[in-house]
Amino acid sequence: MILAIAMQRGARLTPTWTTLHLAQAALALGHRVWFLAPEDVEVGRRGVLLARVGEPPDRPVDREQLAAMILGGQLQRRHVELARAQVLLLRLNPLTASSLVVAMLAREAGVEVVNDPAGLALTRSKAWLATLTDVPRPLTMATRSMASATMFAAELDRDMVVKPAQGSGGRGVTRVRRRDRTGLERAVEAAVEVGDGAVVLQEYLEAADQGEKRLVWMDGELLGAYLRVRAEGEFRHNLRQGGQPRPVRIEAEDRRIADLLRPHLERNGIRIAGLDVIGGRVVEVNCLNPGGVHYASHLQVPQDDVEQVQETIAHRMIRRLAETCREPDVATHHH
Repeated sequence: MILAIAMQRGARLTPTWTTLHLAQAALALGHRVWFLAPEDVEVGRRGVLLARVGEPPDRPVDREQLAAMILGGQLQRRHVELARAQVLLLRLNPLTASSLVVAMLAREAGVEVVNDPAGLALTRSKAWLATLTDVPRPLTMATRSMASATMFAAELDRDMVVKPAQGSGGRGVTRVRRRDRTGLERAVEAAVEVGDGAVVLQEYLEAADQGEKRLVWMDGELLGAYLRVRAEGEFRHNLRQGGQPRPVRIEAEDRRIADLLRPHLERNGIRIAGLDVIGGRVVEVNCLNPGGVHYASHLQVPQDDVEQVQETIAHRMIRRLAETCREPDVATHHH
């Protein structure tokens, strides 16, 4: 398999990145890996999708070496027909309109794009989860109206979390105490500033004191999990906000949540996602550049199924992509 990985140019890579875990696993399993930025893709005069890619040597390397090679520009530069890749893995955040077009063009050329760009256009918004009434989640509202936000807060009459409908890493996310009108207005302003103008209001779950569980989901299966415990005096669990990763088991309740989410994710062409769960309720579904493979692997708790722990989560994900991808050298472009 040729695995193309789309990343932001100049991304600050660290060896804990899920992207590097996946690239390293692909190389270790004997696949080829092409790194590219969306700006490296062009349509040539024959109407063919071309890309300037960087290819690491086809031998196993560790993640530190791989990160150094990418950052130091030491990958072999090649000009290729993108349709030769079986899979294009989108590891981009934010997903700009122009990147979305590149992903759609690749899909059009017969490359399997993971996750599906049309599905990402919808699921990257936190408003999407608010529409899934059969999935256990906190009481939630998505709006652009201050009046609606105020009404929701009054009806809820307890603490809530206000966040931008689009965004990650805990930026623009505020906890608002019950009946704090000024706090609510400030929180909505902060969320609007960071995101696209839409704001998600969510009931605050007391179970957050015990931490937030990140479940690594692929094709209907939970491959791993870890717990994020927040820093002292902080209500957000994001590692970027000082949260600490801890080992955790995958419980029957987590599998039930995964089963309920599965049809919604599959309908939108989402094959890899990070599910954030607090007290048995889903607070976020991360489909855009989901992470967590590093900590879920390193903090793996042996489940009853001992076999699976022998192979890393990233290896299992790559095997799965390779098993389901189309055969190479099918007609690579439309005439």
